[in-house]
Amino acid sequence: MIRLPAVALTLLLFVLPAYAAPGAAFKGGVFEPPRAAPEIVLPAASGKPFRLSDHRGKVVVLEFGYTHCLDVCPVSLAALTQARQKLGTAGADVQLVFITVDPARDDAARLRSYLAPFDAGIAGLTGSPAQIEAVLKAYGISATRRPVDGSKSDYTMHHSSYLYFIDRKGMQRALMPFGRPVDDIVHDLRLLLQN
Repeated sequence: MIRLPAVALTLLLFVLPAYAAPGAAFKGGVFEPPRAAPEIVLPAASGKPFRLSDHRGKVVVLEFGYTHCLDVCPVSLAALTQARQKLGTAGADVQLVFITVDPARDDAARLRSYLAPFDAGIAGLTGSPAQIEAVLKAYGISATRRPVDGSKSDYTMHHSSYLYFIDRKGMQRALMPFGRPVDDIVHDLRLLLQN
């Protein structure tokens, strides 16, 4: 009779955690079930058109932001740059994408200049206000123009700040809010690269 509780305790402590695969779960939120990532077709800062579906076979991370952002956007871009570096050669299978929420000010030249200090492989995307609005809507991103106090023309953009993780098959798999550690980003990228 004493053996049964001991066996049950052993199962709970040692066997079941192995099946739970510690560390295998995404660190960010999960799209369950995964869903097809809405297509994105926008002009890139490189001068070439960008089409999300052309990047099947790679893991894609989307970040939405703008070049006049002084706090959140550069921190996220730096974290993505560090994460891709930590992946070593596997980082070649990751496409980082920065999509402006401020097309009125963020033309291709401004995006190139803004993204220059970060990973050289980041695709900076802009477009017409209507094109950008359609992409924001498809991904559930809110972006609101807010005037700067004391200025008639200057403004900031208050926007959702998430990283969208898209797998090699073009499926949305995970969503990570701003401020997560670089190692969490690396963890989720490794999971997607392994599958």
